[in-house]
Amino acid sequence: MIDLFSGLDAWVIVSLTLALTFVLAFEFINGFHDTANAVATVIYTKAMPPHLAVFFSGVFNFLGVLLGGVGVAYAIVHLLPVELLINVNTGHGLAMVFSLLAAAITWNLGTWYFGIPASSSHTLIGSILGVGLANALLSDIPLGDGVNWQKAIDIGMSLVLSPMAGFAVAALLLIGLKWWRPLSKMHKTPDQRRKLDDKKHPPFWNRLVLVISAMGVSFVHGSNDGQKGIGLIMLVLIGIVPAKFVLDLNSTTYQIERTRDATLHLSQFYQRNAATLGEFLALGKAQASDLPEQFSCNPQQTEPTIAALQSSLAGVTDYRALSAEKRVEVRRYLLCLDDTAKKVGKLPGLQAREKADLEKLRKDLTATTEYAPFWVIVAVALALGLGTMVGWKRVVLTVGEKIGKQGMTYAQGMSAQITAACAIGMANVFSLPVSTTHVLSSGVAGTMVANKSGLQGGTVKTILLAWVLTLPATMGLAAGLFWLATKAIG
Repeated sequence: MIDLFSGLDAWVIVSLTLALTFVLAFEFINGFHDTANAVATVIYTKAMPPHLAVFFSGVFNFLGVLLGGVGVAYAIVHLLPVELLINVNTGHGLAMVFSLLAAAITWNLGTWYFGIPASSSHTLIGSILGVGLANALLSDIPLGDGVNWQKAIDIGMSLVLSPMAGFAVAALLLIGLKWWRPLSKMHKTPDQRRKLDDKKHPPFWNRLVLVISAMGVSFVHGSNDGQKGIGLIMLVLIGIVPAKFVLDLNSTTYQIERTRDATLHLSQFYQRNAATLGEFLALGKAQASDLPEQFSCNPQQTEPTIAALQSSLAGVTDYRALSAEKRVEVRRYLLCLDDTAKKVGKLPGLQAREKADLEKLRKDLTATTEYAPFWVIVAVALALGLGTMVGWKRVVLTVGEKIGKQGMTYAQGMSAQITAACAIGMANVFSLPVSTTHVLSSGVAGTMVANKSGLQGGTVKTILLAWVLTLPATMGLAAGLFWLATKAIG
């Protein structure tokens, strides 16, 4: 990080500093906005004192970001179409990043202020979609090409299905606990525990499970939501100082050789499947000289792109040896080949084994472009962890008492938290961003229904309304801000 600002013009330094501050502010707000989702049940059930619950939640959020990888980060980044990612310039990159962040921060602060458990994931994704669509309108690009719709659909499905799964699984888990131990003290609310048993805290084993599951939710929240901040910072760095971040300059010779070998094996893969892919890729018809000066991704240019990339990487053992322009060029080729390979993998006619081989080649292709410097991960982890330690009170009461018509029992808290931790953990495995807020809130609602407590219509309607409105509101806000920003810069 020490040489991040070296050799940059003063206005670029100011822009970069502001952009990084905006991203870290988003993560800080994300921390206190979503903290209640991890600590609501453990505080409400008095399994932990609020100050300890929030502190340890912050610590586990920090560890989640630190150990979570970057799969979800680049799932977010690739919501933007590959054309925008490979052709972004400094002014355009600034407008894009500031617009989507301003929209996301505004919505997050508004919903937090009113104590509504809204989703930071929905907020961010809506902002990115708004920027992508606005860019398409301003650049005379078809709206269908303004956003990576396949990735958007995949993420949309995970955001829609995960709360439904949370509702059903938490409800079934509670039903199982009631069948297993129908007379257990875990089916009491904190008020009942205090009045009937004259005890302030849950029974020991229930308390232990509540604490462990709460820290589990904090950890997976950090690893899922923290990666979104990592993805945003990488967008900032690539958009504003591309020469230093389009490729991982710390890549080893072996990693570069793996990337180079992947292009060779990709060419062999396409030749091996020429009967199926020949027409889609125009195999044997395009020449290296056919590549346009204004590079764009076109499956029909795959063979020339592979040849150009192999030529660019010939004899390279250290990315620092490449000029700034050549690094940008190499990244464009890699992103384009990966995008085409992803489309090829969805074509009918390829055997399952061949599709598996193609997925492995894609991982090798993107090994040196899908990365994050360690300082980026630590900065996001600190911002999310510190944000977790403030601002939690507004949502705790909503989750604990206002979703159901009765207070939450210890068993309900355990069921909702275990479900949320497992669901978000599974999403991390498949690099899918999900909403911690919606998974946990729907889990609580599921346990209320299973416990025949009933739901408070007003609260549920407010949460559902926020869920429905978040995407269109943030899309519209981000698109408007992006339009204003592009007009301002020229």
